[in-house]
Amino acid sequence: MIPSAELSDPAVRAFVEALNAGDRAAFTAVLTPRATMSDDGTERDLADWTEREIFSSGGHLDVESESDGGRAFVAEYRNDTWGAMRTAWRFTVDGDRISRFDTGQA
Repeated sequence: MIPSAELSDPAVRAFVEALNAGDRAAFTAVLTPRATMSDDGTERDLADWTEREIFSSGGHLDVESESDGGRAFVAEYRNDTWGAMRTAWRFTVDGDRISRFDTGQA
């Protein structure tokens, strides 16, 4: 596992740290105002998805490996709803914030 403090891209690092801390304010702060996302190739409502899949269900990421300068990684993702699964994440970074992320089973 790669400790979140060692992730290469600062915006992605902040995303993972906020997610793992369950810190909604920090999570929102790392996203652009019009950020978008997809899950398993399907566009999702970001606010609804993050509430359901992350914050209300104790979401947590353990990053296994990163690529694309730290803007993509494979991780074990777990929450109280689905348990643990191997997932792939890819990020589009705009300045120092994330404008899009795509996730799905790896």
